[in-house]
Amino acid sequence: MSNSEPNGATTVLIVEDDPMMQAGLEVALGMLPDLEIVGSAADGVAGVLAAKRLQPDVVLMDIAMPRMDGIEATVQIKRSRPQTRVIMLTSYTNGTEVIAALASGADAYCVKGSSPDTVLFAIEAALAGTGYLDPLVARQVFDRLKPPGKGNTQVFGTLSIRELEVLRLVVEGMSNQEIADALTLSQNTIKTHVRSIMNKLSVDDRVQAAVKALRAGLV
Repeated sequence: MSNSEPNGATTVLIVEDDPMMQAGLEVALGMLPDLEIVGSAADGVAGVLAAKRLQPDVVLMDIAMPRMDGIEATVQIKRSRPQTRVIMLTSYTNGTEVIAALASGADAYCVKGSSPDTVLFAIEAALAGTGYLDPLVARQVFDRLKPPGKGNTQVFGTLSIRELEVLRLVVEGMSNQEIADALTLSQNTIKTHVRSIMNKLSVDDRVQAAVKALRAGLV
């Protein structure tokens, strides 16, 4: 976690136009360790202004909002403060919205209804630069990006059998610890495999690796 607050907490801004959802997030996330909710906004314009004023580590961003949607708000926030991590937290699972969100600079994508622990994992992944893509939207991304006909898997030929196994679990949205538990390996070993996978695929984070695997029809 980031240490921008004196108490070492990661600061979070919530941008959500549904008052009940906003209040629920504040309560649920406020109970998690190392997180500090520093503010909220009810639309994209207010979210951009609040992000500039509060300079949070993380912004939880809805997509469908009045005045300015979350896609455009993310573009503006990342333009003025690229170190702020933006996590889409939305009801949209359509591939079009997911791809647009990632293209806008979002560092992670969660679906509303995810557990607080899942949101916390997405925050940690975004801060670590590895990214997170909710498994509920992975198939939608695949359907949008997969070219006609059989996917080209040649690029994955350099991956070992174990790395392919790890990559498939990354696509499913598992954390390093969950993959380690599933494969009966240490978390450090999984981290090494994930770094190797990203290097071999020439990608910067887990989300890009997952999208590349989905485009190739590997999963």
